[in-house]
Amino acid sequence: MQDTIGRRQFAGKSAAAAAAFMIVKPESVRGSQANSALTLGLIGCGNRGTYVTGLFSKHEYLRVTGLCDIYEDKIKAAAGKWSDAKTYRNYKDVLASDVDAVYIATPAFLHPEHFEAAVDARKHIFMEKPAAVNAEGCHRVLRAARKADKSKRITVDFQQRYGADYRKALEVMKSGELGALRMIRAAWLGGGPAIKSGHAAEEEKIRNWFFYRELSGDIVIEQDCHNIDVVNWYTGKQPVRASGYGSRQVRQYGDIFDNISCTFQFDDGMVFSYSANQFKAPGFSDVSETFMCEKGAVNVSRRGYTIWREKGEPESVRTTHDITQDAVREFIDGARTGKIENAGFHAASSTLTAVMCLESCVKAKEVTWEQLAKGENFAA
Repeated sequence: MQDTIGRRQFAGKSAAAAAAFMIVKPESVRGSQANSALTLGLIGCGNRGTYVTGLFSKHEYLRVTGLCDIYEDKIKAAAGKWSDAKTYRNYKDVLASDVDAVYIATPAFLHPEHFEAAVDARKHIFMEKPAAVNAEGCHRVLRAARKADKSKRITVDFQQRYGADYRKALEVMKSGELGALRMIRAAWLGGGPAIKSGHAAEEEKIRNWFFYRELSGDIVIEQDCHNIDVVNWYTGKQPVRASGYGSRQVRQYGDIFDNISCTFQFDDGMVFSYSANQFKAPGFSDVSETFMCEKGAVNVSRRGYTIWREKGEPESVRTTHDITQDAVREFIDGARTGKIENAGFHAASSTLTAVMCLESCVKAKEVTWEQLAKGENFAA
């Protein structure tokens, strides 16, 4: 289903509707000269795609020169923002153009196909999370990451990894002052996206792709992979097993859960407890990760962090901006100057961890990393 819809909707239907860093020589990176701008093609002109492209276009050393979507209304809206950009209906035409970089913001089930094609086209790549919606897609992204041009920067929009406060909190944990990490709790408790309307009936599933498990990977893969990625990043590894449950308490549209609860376990026995929902309790939300150590604890989120120590008052720092800006800035600067990362590896690993959770929730039984990874090494 994934490849069939992908080709029909975004290729053949073009006429219808902790990553590993390395430094390369700046002169070997296209667009890396100090007085030149990186050119960017957007593939997928939906809400997230145009929002983040807006952040890209604010950078003095980037120009948006390509816009691609299968729907005319999306192309028209994006062209109203970037009138000088050339428009496309087929993502392959963007990749065949002379853009230096592409931003892949298409529905999640298409990410493996589009990522692989962008790697083959030897572009710098900024891609939305998740890496895929199932284990097969994660393996496809992993294989593509392995063959990527080592002079091209690959970033996946797990923006917490680029937030200064997330990095500072990690430094404190790694310093040893809080002692060994003993338990983890994380949550995404809050509302979900709105259902889109006003389109043709035959466009329904693609327009509202988030609400269909085969297209989005359900809430734990498409949304909650953010929390899971932070945990994998902070621990430097992925859990080895998961056991969870999911249900639909209020949702009546589509086929995805509206709440889940999952317990992960690492190879040393440490437990990671996770919960998420997409219905609001008035006045309450919790989107954060908490790491409980021998001599203190760390709670971190996009709003900042709090550190509790054995003595003294808790230390709190508030983040005052959208940390997606940090991910965008590092991508542009890195692609231009040769500070290269290949985030395909950790993106595939964190997404596969989320897949492990989803499969356990769907099957109502324990699922192991070994069953899904099939002996592959997801490390860079």
